[in-house]
Amino acid sequence: MASQVSHIVYAKKYFDRLDKMGTDDNNIPPENLNRDEFLLGCVFPDIRRIDDNIKRKDTHLRFPVLDLNFEGLSSFEAGWKFHLFCDMRREEILNKYDFYSLKYAADLYNHPAKMLEDEIVYENYNNWEKITGYFNNPPYFDSGVGVTKETFYLWYAILAKYVEGKPDDRSIRIFLNKQPRLALNEIMVSVEELRKNKKAVEILGKVCLEIV
Repeated sequence: MASQVSHIVYAKKYFDRLDKMGTDDNNIPPENLNRDEFLLGCVFPDIRRIDDNIKRKDTHLRFPVLDLNFEGLSSFEAGWKFHLFCDMRREEILNKYDFYSLKYAADLYNHPAKMLEDEIVYENYNNWEKITGYFNNPPYFDSGVGVTKETFYLWYAILAKYVEGKPDDRSIRIFLNKQPRLALNEIMVSVEELRKNKKAVEILGKVCLEIV
């Protein structure tokens, strides 16, 4: 599973694909696609990390088939499905390159790898200021999985702060500290070790190239 910066970058790659190739039988965008709302949806599923009442199955088992067919979905729902699609594709790519055989790559539920991935791909998106402003004042969507308005707005405020600059040790610590029960110090140690591994950095970069 990717972290939030990566999901936004991969959504941009999807938009670029649409601009270049349009639709086809394997790539059907929602009708009247709103790209801002799509981006809002594509970082929604991990909201469970700040609310113990929301289970992973509530946000990650929403769609029985994970593909780029968003027919009949709202833009927000399409972004939500895209998040789950990217989680699946990311694992396929990492496994193809035997990423998890590398030391530290599978540590602590893969959090270190996800944080490093955010660092690596951040500069592939060039309008973080707009994202920050939008996430600080997002439209509300009733997801149907028991997310309160308070939690909804808190999650996007946390993300707005996280994405406003390229992730570094400080911003990663602040972001992870908002999520209960994470072994923060251990994660940061593993992030630093993974940064030193050129093979790990190379493979995480391949995810961005191949995901859509």
